[in-house]
Amino acid sequence: KDGYEAVALAYGERKEKNTPKPLLAIFKKANIKPARVIKEFPLKEGETLQLGQEIRVEQVFEKGDLVDITGKSKGRGFTSVMKRWDFAGFPKSHGHRYHRAVGSIGCRTDPGRVWKTKRMAGHYGNETITVLGLEVVDIIPEKNVILVKGSVPGAPNSIVFLKSSVIAERRKGKLKLQKSKAAYAQT
Repeated sequence: KDGYEAVALAYGERKEKNTPKPLLAIFKKANIKPARVIKEFPLKEGETLQLGQEIRVEQVFEKGDLVDITGKSKGRGFTSVMKRWDFAGFPKSHGHRYHRAVGSIGCRTDPGRVWKTKRMAGHYGNETITVLGLEVVDIIPEKNVILVKGSVPGAPNSIVFLKSSVIAERRKGKLKLQKSKAAYAQT
C-alpha cells in the first residue's frame, strides 16, 4: 500500500477486557491471543509469512550477527546540568552559593537572547535510543532468548526491538566493493 512490504509482529499477553475492540478483531482474525505490543517491521524481497505464524529468534538471527537494538532509556526526571550535560560545576573551595549552578547562559545586548540548543537543566532520559552494531554472542532456542555483547538501552525487563545492523549492511557493501575493485585490478 505505502510502497513497501511489512509484517506486524505481536508480543506479550494482554487481558481481553483491556484490549480495544478494533485490535481484538485483528487478533481474532489471526487466531491468536491479544498481545501487549504490536510493531511493524519491513520484509525483505521474497520473504513471506503466514497470518498468526510464530517467529523464533533462531529463525531470524545467528551467532556472530551484528544487530541494532532500540529501546526507551531509563527516565531520570528533572536533572541539573551537572548530571544531564556533565558540567564540571564551580570550585568547592572559596565558598559561594553556586557550586552546581549553570553559570553564564549568554551575552548581554548582543545577541540579547539565549541561543537555541543552549544546554540547561531539564527532563533527562526516557528517550528512544538505538545502539548500533552489537554482536550476537549466543542464542538459546529452548527459551527463545538471544544474548548480545554490549549495553542494551532501557531498564531491566523493558521491551527492546532488534533488527539486522546498518553497520553490518555497510560493511557487506564495502566488502563487495573491495572484491569488485580487486577483480578489476586483476584483469
